Amino acid sequence: MVRAVLIALIFAIASLGLAQTTYAPKSGESVMKLVVEGRGEVYILLHTKKAPKTTSHIIGLVRRGFYNTQRFHRAIKDPRPFLVQIGDPATKSGSVDDKREWEGGSGTSVPFEDSGFGNVAGAVGLATFKDDRDSGDSQFYILMSASRFLNGSATVFGKVVAGMDVVRKVARGDKVTSVTILRG
Repeated sequence: MVRAVLIALIFAIASLGLAQTTYAPKSGESVMKLVVEGRGEVYILLHTKKAPKTTSHIIGLVRRGFYNTQRFHRAIKDPRPFLVQIGDPATKSGSVDDKREWEGGSGTSVPFEDSGFGNVAGAVGLATFKDDRDSGDSQFYILMSASRFLNGSATVFGKVVAGMDVVRKVARGDKVTSVTILRG
């Protein structure tokens, strides 16, 4: 009887989309793990060999706790799923509904790196100011659909390897409770 109840409970949780997705990095991989409050976990494989300056900068920010408790300030889903974006430290204390431009960062920009990876669904890129691909800092986007028009304008430094279902659920204002780096 107890076993039947446990099995039913597991299926119920899975059907609600609350089951946790996990990813164990393979040997030599560096993976960034985001825990999104009320949504789940997102695992991003970092392209450390193809975008070394960018990934080194992002890893340094993660180790300092820079992203912890930040909120997604962009979640563009209309007219079709496009992207979510995070990385402005002002979102820790301010409402994402403020009439701000959300252009803040860590204060250190990283020059563009052509990693050879395209802006496909699941790609993670360093957000930049328009017409200045060397202006990337701490803000990054996660694409929900291919966006080739971004190719060459922002460094693609990672790809979601688990948790795209979580990314699709992210809404503007959702909080990232913690970000960590996992090594294989």
